[in-house]
Amino acid sequence: MNVLIIGSGGREHALAECFARSKQVNQVFVAPGNAGIAKSFTCLPLLDSDSIINYCKTNPIELVFIGPEQPIADGLSDKLEANGIKVVAPSMFAAQLETSKIFAKELMAKKSIPTARYKVVKSIEEASVVIAEFGLPIVIKEDGLAAGKGVAIAHTKYEAMQAIYKALKSSCPEPANANSGIILEEYLQGWEVSLFAFTDGRDFTSTIFVQDHKQLLDGDEGPNTGGMGAYAPVLEAECYRKDIEAKIIVPTLDAMQELGYPYKGILYCGLMITKKGPMVIEYNCRFGDPEAEVLLPLLETDLLDISRAIVNSGMKNQAVKFKDLTAVGVVMASGGYPATYGTGYQILMPEPIPEGVYFSGVAEDGNGLVTSGGRVLCIVATDNDLSIAKQKAYLKQATIHFKAETYRTDIGGRINSIPNMEN
Repeated sequence: MNVLIIGSGGREHALAECFARSKQVNQVFVAPGNAGIAKSFTCLPLLDSDSIINYCKTNPIELVFIGPEQPIADGLSDKLEANGIKVVAPSMFAAQLETSKIFAKELMAKKSIPTARYKVVKSIEEASVVIAEFGLPIVIKEDGLAAGKGVAIAHTKYEAMQAIYKALKSSCPEPANANSGIILEEYLQGWEVSLFAFTDGRDFTSTIFVQDHKQLLDGDEGPNTGGMGAYAPVLEAECYRKDIEAKIIVPTLDAMQELGYPYKGILYCGLMITKKGPMVIEYNCRFGDPEAEVLLPLLETDLLDISRAIVNSGMKNQAVKFKDLTAVGVVMASGGYPATYGTGYQILMPEPIPEGVYFSGVAEDGNGLVTSGGRVLCIVATDNDLSIAKQKAYLKQATIHFKAETYRTDIGGRINSIPNMEN
């Protein structure tokens, strides 16, 4: 079987390697991929849905796996299915769990899924009333896709009003007339963790827990990014698995069934572990990045078998197993990210390229790989012990350099204290 992966980042690189481990897969293609991925896999210059569909129709592609959120939001999954092409990704309607924070919050409210108290506002005046009601700190969320950077936490009213004005302006050029509005949310105390579910729309199997590090700087300081590193598994979260599955995943899938658009694919639950138990921060409609880079190397079950079960409504009988190891991933980014940064800097690294390096923002300039994006690559190492896996990852990272590089030095070092539960 030949598999086509849609996307161009480290997540797609990790997906390609995961599929390539399958004895059932003949060849893995990535579209459009990047110059780093092209060192190991065939990358195709397919940049729109028509070219992807035409390629699948004229070449022996038996399965398409969509990595990033934008093609899903644009309805690529629906278009592929309409042309008889098997695809792992939810429909455009079901993907509203990620593409519209308002849709997701209303669904959670309807199904009593635990999440932060919220209000939708469409003006500065409405926002002022909600701030007075919720208090500070307060969370401000844009409604649509924001590449992991559409959330602000304000600790003062001045910070809140600045963030609200910016979010409203992003939602609509005239803030007072914003169409959908933005979300103001109560601030939750606790620690974050992510859980993914492989689902065919009715049945599902959840993965091991993963912890992303969103903030740019050590100690969880600085602005939010697309993710500066991750590790898995997060053992402190295991005691919450049954609650998360029963109170969050099951009612979420039930709600989508009731709406007539079963959610098929990868469901990402971004969670806050609070004194009241696990609460949903956000949904995503695909694997996270860099979460995929630490999750997929630990997947023991053939990803092709899981993909077939998703597509063919067979998850009820599909076991999913992970290796009894820990994985730590460290992202190296361009200086200035997530704001303004330079590109075109030579990437110096050992030859051959070390195992566990997943490329994101890279290009080829004739002399080798150069930086071309904010997050450049993710370096992953595994071991039986978290501290040793972390040490291995940073030793490997120390052999890779480019101008103005930046990275966190504390990935995998959080202390996730389990709060006392409230009845």
